Amino acid sequence: MALFDSKAKVIQGYEKSISDKNLSIKRYYDEIGRLYYGQYKDNNVDVTKDINNRCESVTKLYRDIEELKHKILFEKGLKLCPSCKQENNLEYAFCFKCGNKFDPESATRVIMFDEEPKAVPEEPAAEDAAETAEEDKAEEAPAEEEKKESTEE
Repeated sequence: MALFDSKAKVIQGYEKSISDKNLSIKRYYDEIGRLYYGQYKDNNVDVTKDINNRCESVTKLYRDIEELKHKILFEKGLKLCPSCKQENNLEYAFCFKCGNKFDPESATRVIMFDEEPKAVPEEPAAEDAAETAEEDKAEEAPAEEEKKESTEE
């Protein structure tokens, strides 16, 4: 029974950290809004650097939250399928939903993802920003191919 209590405390600590990070994200959003509005009111003020710094901080916090969520799953004896995002037992070699084969080491370590974090459902503006970033990446890929073709000629 003591093992369960220690896991519950660890999970509770992770959840508290997630809650704190979500509060920090909301504060950053408020600051970004104030900075942007200040720039709107006075076009001579350039706060782009400040806004970008806060946006980078928000992105880092979202990544931290995703890592903490994966640690909580690991503490519960679960892991996420990288293909379908279904929760599976650590012992499973294949996802029971989509059949994806898991990395053999995934049962003994927490997987940290480098992908962009998903937006919190309460924040629709963050989802729009993520879609815009994906569209920008899609536009950059053909431009790079054109550069390669022009240098080869």
